[in-house]
Amino acid sequence: MTADEAGKHQRVIDRMTEPLVADDHGNALIVFDHGAEGVAPTDAPMPAALVALWHSGRVLMVFDRFRQSWELSGGVIEPEETPRQAATRELLEETGQSPDCPLQFVGYAGFVLAPDQHAEYAALFTGHIENPRSFRANDEISAIRWWDLYEPLPGRVQPLDAYLARLTQDPS
Repeated sequence: MTADEAGKHQRVIDRMTEPLVADDHGNALIVFDHGAEGVAPTDAPMPAALVALWHSGRVLMVFDRFRQSWELSGGVIEPEETPRQAATRELLEETGQSPDCPLQFVGYAGFVLAPDQHAEYAALFTGHIENPRSFRANDEISAIRWWDLYEPLPGRVQPLDAYLARLTQDPS
């Protein structure tokens, strides 16, 4: 890694920066870094991985029972697990879906999260599926929807996740 690359990935999540998007609970997406997979920013922990899975121009959203909102699939990176492994595992556990090809790395999302305004990153991945499997509700996720990013969903959509989904949208 060059000195320029190392400097880029030591960027501090500046809590004074105008957020890219924020929600009504005090959470904010501050920065999105299209860095290289495996070269994560070092100024804050990266405890999570997220997945934007696409099917026929629609992204898969999950309804989280605890937060009562539509979100991207994803969750905690377990010890000894890579962000890619966590993303793949969480997608399967939460939704029963598995992408047709290996997930593609998109970048690192830098957040400042309520209530204590701590900074952290999540690795963002994307993929496609031609033939989605049926969904069975579980302890964490009560429903899934394939969303076109515009139509209203029943209930609250997490704006940070909607923003990240748009970053993964195929421009074609």
